[in-house]
Amino acid sequence: MIEFWTNFGIWMGAFCTLAIWSFLYKDNPIYKIAEQIFVGISAAYWFIYTIYNILIPNLFSKLIYDFSNQWLLIIPGILGIMMLMRLFPKLDWMSKFPLALLIGTTAGLSLLRYLKSDILNQATSTMVNPFNASSFVSGLGQLIIIIGTISGLIYFYFSKKHNGITGITAKLGILFLMISFGAAFGYTAMARISLLIGRLQFLLGEWLGVIKV
Repeated sequence: MIEFWTNFGIWMGAFCTLAIWSFLYKDNPIYKIAEQIFVGISAAYWFIYTIYNILIPNLFSKLIYDFSNQWLLIIPGILGIMMLMRLFPKLDWMSKFPLALLIGTTAGLSLLRYLKSDILNQATSTMVNPFNASSFVSGLGQLIIIIGTISGLIYFYFSKKHNGITGITAKLGILFLMISFGAAFGYTAMARISLLIGRLQFLLGEWLGVIKV
């Protein structure tokens, strides 16, 4: 019985993979079926995951077994119930309060995180002396960071016309920006290729048995 369900899962995985890939030819009903299956299973999975891995251990269990010390958890519980009021048209106004609190808190935390990672850390990296580095390669990397940061900032400085030394530096900033965008795109492409390789290994290995995985 276990072997049957294992084989059934492999065949379903192969069908869904090929169905999704059929979109490369054109949009078709098979692709839409696989898409709806994926969306439905994902929604159901995260629904169950939220209940058993977030709500029960972090809210219900603490309120039931240690209410005297964890009674403040009633507040996020009420806010969560208020957010579910979006399902009822006449009560959807109640969901705006927890939603506003969630967006505001997330924005504040993200601001601090990006302020540290994208501004302070990058500014700190340009305040080192590359000639005092521990090795030539390390010093060269620090020097490139300094030049790239300054030239990139000058490219976005529009209060002065980009001519002369300013124009040359701005063009150098464009070069660094293109390298940065290219590296980011290459990383994304490699991640997608890794997913493709994983699917090919599944089809040729677990499904067809052509290769050993």
